[in-house]
Amino acid sequence: MKVEAQDKFWTDKSRYDIAEKRFYEGPQKVTDRSHYSPLVSEIAKAREHIQNSLEKIDGVTLDDGSKSPLASRLSQLESENKDLKSEVATLTKLFNALLKRVDTVEAQLNLTNGEAKKAEAPTSQQKEQKDDDDDDVDLFGSDSEEEGEEAARIREERLAAYAAKKSKKAVIIAKSNIILDVKPWDDETDLKVMETEIRKITLDGLLWGASKFVPVAFGIQKLSISCVVEDDKVSIDWLTEEIEKLEDFVQSVDIAAFNKI
Repeated sequence: MKVEAQDKFWTDKSRYDIAEKRFYEGPQKVTDRSHYSPLVSEIAKAREHIQNSLEKIDGVTLDDGSKSPLASRLSQLESENKDLKSEVATLTKLFNALLKRVDTVEAQLNLTNGEAKKAEAPTSQQKEQKDDDDDDVDLFGSDSEEEGEEAARIREERLAAYAAKKSKKAVIIAKSNIILDVKPWDDETDLKVMETEIRKITLDGLLWGASKFVPVAFGIQKLSISCVVEDDKVSIDWLTEEIEKLEDFVQSVDIAAFNKI
């Protein structure tokens, strides 16, 4: 009996081995098959993504709404929206009130301008009367025979007053400021004596000014002297000719500066 039992055991052993092998190889084959099938891999990824999304949605609950940043941000936006609506409503009311005030002021201005224009518009009769009055006014008097002695006297007095007033106006005198360079013959010429002789030249409208000795070369100096002349009374050519007449002292006369005053 023992031998038969053992033979039977070993006889069925292959079948048990196959069953055991299939048992252990089953999940591995499915895994290998999923490795080679992209569709199965995509399905697994989709399931994982859905599971993660559901977990995130479950995390945001009504009980935890006060702690969620999204909920706090939404509440803040709602409050800001309400504030903006209230400010817009206030500005709209102010704008409407301003428009009403502008309309009222424009109406008052139009009414005032219309009354002023009506008051200023003269009638044709007033225009004719004004023209007649203008014709009657003679500002300079009349030369007709109907002019009275009193009117002639008044006119003469006004003309005399006008002439006197015109004669009192200050007359502008044209003057010039001139600087003359007077050169001597040599270094032995006494410049002080030469200056004295030059200042002896006098004429109405001629005024001598400051002077100085300016070195030229080789120890020779020249006299630089200024004067103010009235253009209508003193000629520059005449003045230079008068200075050059001092032949014992003066070699030449040059105009160093000429300015109108």
